[in-house]
Amino acid sequence: MNLLSDPRHYQITCLSTLLLYGTISLDFEVSPPQILLTLLSVQVIQYLCCRLWRQPFEWRSAMISGLSLCLLLRVNTLALVPVAALIAIGSKFVIRVNGQHIFNPTCLALVAMIGLDLGWVSPGQWGNGVWLAFAVACLGGMVTGKAARRDITVAFLAFWLIGLFGRSWWIYEPMTIPLHRVQSGALLLFSFFMISDPRATPNTRAGRVLFAAIVAGVAWYIQFKLFRTNALLWSLAGISMLTPLINRLFGGGAYRWDRPVVSDTGPALTPALSN
Repeated sequence: MNLLSDPRHYQITCLSTLLLYGTISLDFEVSPPQILLTLLSVQVIQYLCCRLWRQPFEWRSAMISGLSLCLLLRVNTLALVPVAALIAIGSKFVIRVNGQHIFNPTCLALVAMIGLDLGWVSPGQWGNGVWLAFAVACLGGMVTGKAARRDITVAFLAFWLIGLFGRSWWIYEPMTIPLHRVQSGALLLFSFFMISDPRATPNTRAGRVLFAAIVAGVAWYIQFKLFRTNALLWSLAGISMLTPLINRLFGGGAYRWDRPVVSDTGPALTPALSN
């Protein structure tokens, strides 16, 4: 495969840049040993799973999961890092429908670690600088464009913004409050690098828009009615279980990394074995 044709190379470059910037300029609470252990763990587990399932070793998807865990997951002890890596990588091989995994590996690992009280996510580490949000949006736009998943990112952000500003308007809240909420690097990371995962989203554009609307709606309810933190992660993890049903309703071909532009119509492609 041509180096420039695979969207994962752009994702790895963007996530690596964000991690480097965060550790140097924003004083992320992630140590170099944790970064190294995370990246090593995901590659070792990916290799072992590929051998066990008799698939070619694929390092790029594992690297994306590892970098995402470095950016978001915080733990009290390094012994928990391989646990998160095992959940993320192992889920791609174990939890599959029609040859395709349904959960974003990083999201599932994060909610599992949070739910088991083994780790936490620090969304405030990015701050609320508009310029940083713009930079992440630009990087993310390049990635989702290459991965043919810009539609789900745009749809999710539209529904989420409607929910945020609509709530503030309804309760007579100053518009500076929802504006402050959207100026978040964590929100844009979720929108451009997590919900847009090509291998864990519906196959058709209509399905992806529906998926984005449900994720945004459920996340809004969790955050503003249940008053729970990490609402976006919990929502995405739960709603991902609907992906096979959405694919059954709307059809479409399974996404393949070597064929980034997938038609919204026509017969389904043979599910790719790459992860």
